Amino acid sequence: MLVVGEASGDIHGANLIKALRTRDPTLKAYGVAGEQLGQTDFEALFSVSKLTGMGFVELAGNLGNVWRAYRLLRRTLRQRRPNLLILVDFPEFNLRLAKLAKALHIPVLYYVSPQIWAWRRGRVRQIARWVDQMAVVFPFEVSFYESHGVKVVFVGHPLLDAVHVKEDRETVLSRLGLDPAKPTIALLPGSRHREVSYHLPVMLEASARLSSEREIQFLVVRADTVDAGELRSMVARVNLKMPVIDQARYDAVNASDLVWTASGTATLETALLRKPMIIVYRLSWLTYCLARLLVRVDHIGMVNLIAGERLVPELVQADLTAQRLIEESRTLLDNQPARSQIIEKLSELREKLGPSGAADRVADLALAMVS
Repeated sequence: MLVVGEASGDIHGANLIKALRTRDPTLKAYGVAGEQLGQTDFEALFSVSKLTGMGFVELAGNLGNVWRAYRLLRRTLRQRRPNLLILVDFPEFNLRLAKLAKALHIPVLYYVSPQIWAWRRGRVRQIARWVDQMAVVFPFEVSFYESHGVKVVFVGHPLLDAVHVKEDRETVLSRLGLDPAKPTIALLPGSRHREVSYHLPVMLEASARLSSEREIQFLVVRADTVDAGELRSMVARVNLKMPVIDQARYDAVNASDLVWTASGTATLETALLRKPMIIVYRLSWLTYCLARLLVRVDHIGMVNLIAGERLVPELVQADLTAQRLIEESRTLLDNQPARSQIIEKLSELREKLGPSGAADRVADLALAMVS
């Protein structure tokens, strides 16, 4: 059984299932799936699009779906008794499944660690009790888990295998009906409905205002877990030519000069493409205040956390305004020394993510656990 909780986990899970099937074509896999896992021979018991939540308050509004999914997976674990339970991030949900699997003597492999080194570190005690093997994607996570007695291995980051460009800038922009000679900004408002509702209106306002002062164009990249019709409806309210990208998202980001992105996996994807970016994030105020009490890091963007410095701007909560987006964008578009320095450091950051082949290493690890 494989359980993912968001769009990035769906991608990592799909690559893992493909790697497993190359080793054992008879392998049966089922669990929670998104569009990417749905394109493999995977038995989807529940859609990841119904699970996504971005904070304490926001998740509470989705408790009905979360509870239905948990009851279904709990029943499936008891009745079908898989040889292995693979969990991908999504800790609030997945750790409960890990506890049940442990009671049923089903081994648990956790792929892509929850960021417990950043907040709510006490959860490492639960992981030590209920998880048989951690497969982490950042090298600094190894010492943290080892210090708490958790069996852990660094497998490299799966995005190193996923982020590839197939078409050049001119081809991509021409196909989208945009001008390759114009500066281009890509909008990545998030992979959850609530993220899009918080971020995209500010991004669209900034787009309209920025386009009134200079020759510039925009495109929007849709995550698989975001409703396409709803996103296009929001974009259509702005009187700008702004294509919404459903496929070949890496090509679209690579064709851009600057990226406005919600904090999350998209920041690392953008970094691997060596594109200057502005990281944004907004939550309900209650969730934000609770997070401020619990989080122990200086940055929210994974790019900045790995770099150990404020490599790219972060606009969080009250700082996320159209005016601030415009001001930061002017700098990153016009200041060539600043752009060059960011691009150079993004190239160095890639080296910190380890070797490619994460899905293959996890597949070998998984099969060793069921043999």
